Amino acid sequence: MADDDDELFKALADPTRRIVLDELAERDGQSLFEICARLATRHGLGISRQGISQHLAVLEAAGLVTTRREGRYKFHDLNTEPLKSIVTRWLAPHTPESTP
Repeated sequence: MADDDDELFKALADPTRRIVLDELAERDGQSLFEICARLATRHGLGISRQGISQHLAVLEAAGLVTTRREGRYKFHDLNTEPLKSIVTRWLAPHTPESTP
């Protein structure tokens, strides 16, 4: 669990990756080309396709992005499931035996 959390926090630590997640939250199922275009036009980020691809690989390793292929295209989707472990980690109610 700790290793999974480490990957998750590493992925979320980078502001560019958070912007990528914001873009996927707004519109799922984007190709690498679409993500690059949105980052350039909406956020003024001039990052290469290879750079964005590396960011997407980190997000995918953390489980925050899933990919699917349709023909020769690869589409990226947001997966919010890993975020639930972060939220419940500190917001879960304390059990009576764990309180002093």
